[in-house]
Amino acid sequence: MTDCRIILVDDHSLFRNGLRGLLERCAGCRVVGEAASGEEFLAMLPAAEADIVFMDFAMPGLDGAQTTERALAQRPDLRIITLSMFGEESYYSRMVEAGARGFLLKDSDIGDVIEAIETVMGGGSYFSPQLLSSLTGRMRTRETEGEEPLSLREREILVAVCRGLSNQEIADELFISKRTVDKHRANILEKTGCKNTASLVVYAIRNGIVEL
Repeated sequence: MTDCRIILVDDHSLFRNGLRGLLERCAGCRVVGEAASGEEFLAMLPAAEADIVFMDFAMPGLDGAQTTERALAQRPDLRIITLSMFGEESYYSRMVEAGARGFLLKDSDIGDVIEAIETVMGGGSYFSPQLLSSLTGRMRTRETEGEEPLSLREREILVAVCRGLSNQEIADELFISKRTVDKHRANILEKTGCKNTASLVVYAIRNGIVEL
């Protein structure tokens, strides 16, 4: 793993200390800052040099979604990974909308944490297997009358997006131009009502387009 600078945002110091200890034993990971609240994190953000932020959802004051929205408005380059004990869909839907790139339950093992870091550093979105199972296990595939379904090509591209491929990589794999992929991806976002890659992944899983 290349050098990755990390900030931990969680109101429980014991959890931060434990995660810091695990991360600092991983080659290439450096914890460069900690905050006990969203407000504290936003105050330190202008001077912070970080690649990834591990963000708790449930905190006093600003919650994880509010903090993520404000942080990304200042620093769109940040890759925010959500940490939470909650499995309810509503929490993660809010974080997806806010722009989070990764989602981990707090009882995830260090292998999942490292995989999440590598995935989001590579430009993808990461969902812990336990979380996806929790979300999709309680949901039925949505079937809405009158909604225009995705075309076969759009479904192909959506699957490739879920695999973490860039638009150029998708174009190369499907032997089409990047401009064509850009257009299809814009159509997919419009048809599904999704706003970003993370929400596309959730949509694809809920609707049986990709499997866990």
